[in-house]
Amino acid sequence: MAEILGTPTKDGTSVEDPSSTSYDACPTENGTKSGTTVTAPKEARQEDTEKHGDSSTNTPLSKNQLKKLKRKQVWEERKEDRKRIRKEKRHIRAARKREERNEKVAAAQAAGLDPDEVLKAEKPGKPSYNPVPVAFILDCDFEQYMRDPEIVSLSSQVVRSYSQNRNGKYQAHLFISSFKGKMKTRFETVLSNNHKKWRGTHFVEGDFREAARQASELMAGPKGGDVIDVLRRKDTVASEESSIVTATNAALPMPEPEPDDVDRSIVYLTSESPYTLEALEPHTSYVIGGLVDRNREKGLCYRRAREMKVRTAKLPIGEYMAMQSRYVLTTNQVVEIMSKWLECGNWGESFLAVIPKRKGGTLKGQGMERQGSEALGSEADTVEIEDAHGSPADVQGEEQSSMSPKDREGSTHVQVAAAEAQHSVSE
Repeated sequence: MAEILGTPTKDGTSVEDPSSTSYDACPTENGTKSGTTVTAPKEARQEDTEKHGDSSTNTPLSKNQLKKLKRKQVWEERKEDRKRIRKEKRHIRAARKREERNEKVAAAQAAGLDPDEVLKAEKPGKPSYNPVPVAFILDCDFEQYMRDPEIVSLSSQVVRSYSQNRNGKYQAHLFISSFKGKMKTRFETVLSNNHKKWRGTHFVEGDFREAARQASELMAGPKGGDVIDVLRRKDTVASEESSIVTATNAALPMPEPEPDDVDRSIVYLTSESPYTLEALEPHTSYVIGGLVDRNREKGLCYRRAREMKVRTAKLPIGEYMAMQSRYVLTTNQVVEIMSKWLECGNWGESFLAVIPKRKGGTLKGQGMERQGSEALGSEADTVEIEDAHGSPADVQGEEQSSMSPKDREGSTHVQVAAAEAQHSVSE
């Protein structure tokens, strides 16, 4: 804090330099200190801070901090311009829609049809709600490992996860565990509490085990949903030609080095697991680690699962996709893949439908044969995989044929192994 010894006056007060931010009391003629403190105006303090840094710590602002202050100022100055541009775009879209509607009405009248019926038929209907006794739990108890932008990214992935699960043919029960801290604040403020209107979605402040307990009670009740065909174990047929050992209980992990008291109703999805998810199982909760950390915390989800004594598994990407590079799935991509599997019961088709086409990976013919799907043949040679914006669901595409639980970004760790590992396993 800037201090000066002002010139003492006859009445005992001191004259201060108005350019400084604030001052300590100065000595008077009799040697005592005056208790008067002078504070500069707010604008002067702000300008002083921008030029010299925080006076309370005597630390000057860095170049990056000055750039951020300047960007923030420019952002505020252009606020009205952005508002005007958004309004213009809305008007353009509305005009385009009116023009398209008028063209459809004219075409219907020319064909002798009722324009209202034609427009009504083209209007998309509200998606049906068909719950199944499966739970997807997004474990958001990793806030201490993430920076603020990564928490924002995870929040966006949670929103997308809800949308993708809700718009699927079948809906799993979606739980967001450890819903607290900065992410909860963001949902309640920036996102205007819209999450309270989400159907079939539950927010739990406790950890994923508490969410799984609530999910088990829900799935066992009248609103738990129906067991659809792809969830019936009797549809799982053993195949010697498959790279994965498939048995009648293929949806369950092999009892390898897991503790005897492991919770069989919970499966934590992590790439470090020695088990591969073969099929989703009814009345089971599948946990996806909500960790967006740009792969700084490797193995965190697997260690957490072992400490909590729950089963683990990784998505069978290695069994179906021949990757040419390492790949990270976001949390919402994992949810969408599993939601797609509930619809078709085919991992290969699910990966093709969700994984974007950018980075080059091919679908293995062996994986498609074991599921009996021939419709994807033409696409199987040119499927590519895209990086997620740094989030996770560490799904490694290594191959260890054994088990069967389910599949980012935020974090959710799901990383696909290198192409060499893929080829060596397939051989």
